[in-house]
Amino acid sequence: MAEPRWLRTFDPRPEATAQLVCFPYAGGSASVFRSWSQLLPPSVELVAVQYPGRQDRLTDPMPTALAALADEIAESLAGRLHRPTAFFGHSMGATVAFETARRLRPRYPSPLTRLFVSASRAPFARRPLGQDTLGDDDLRAYVRSLDKADVAAVLDDEEVWRLVLPTLRLDFDLIQAYEYVPGAPLACPVTAIAGDRDETATPTEAARWAELTVGPFETRVLPGGHFYFDDTLPELARVLGDWETGLERAHC
Repeated sequence: MAEPRWLRTFDPRPEATAQLVCFPYAGGSASVFRSWSQLLPPSVELVAVQYPGRQDRLTDPMPTALAALADEIAESLAGRLHRPTAFFGHSMGATVAFETARRLRPRYPSPLTRLFVSASRAPFARRPLGQDTLGDDDLRAYVRSLDKADVAAVLDDEEVWRLVLPTLRLDFDLIQAYEYVPGAPLACPVTAIAGDRDETATPTEAARWAELTVGPFETRVLPGGHFYFDDTLPELARVLGDWETGLERAHC
């Protein structure tokens, strides 16, 4: 069966007993997670979400509201919830994953067994960047401040920067316009993961995700900044793999 246009499985594992659905950060794509599955237990299949406006979806329009984005992702996942599923979202992806999880609850009996939210404040405590729309130079400076190693070359190359700017602009405008709407809490376990040097979402701030679930909650702190996994991916993979090893039967 062909993959829906929203999802990518780079390492198919048809015999896997669980799946981990990964949501990229602003400006990121499904390919960010291409190598991650090699660090996960064989029993876990990694499925990456591909947002519109990038790579093989370059001409697909990005929804103008994060709620609409979550609606479409939830619909795309409808036929894939036959085995225990966890979500992992990093930065903007954490909010998209959370909103997608909220949409699964009324439609399916019990699809989600854990939500991993990474490098992100809780949606109700999100801190605006200071203005509704960042100028190009401001956006460039903000991305540079996140200190991601493989982004430095992009920021320093004017031609490449102009190529990636439209996608970044779409994503940042989307998350800037997002407004959390209170509702019923999740019932599944939630794990908030934070870098110990991340000033955009400190471990203390990440801990406020506990207010969004009535299920078990934990905070994991890994060494590094906003993109802590650049240097600690094996350690992060162990955190993610522990979910499947001791799979709780609590659900959203």
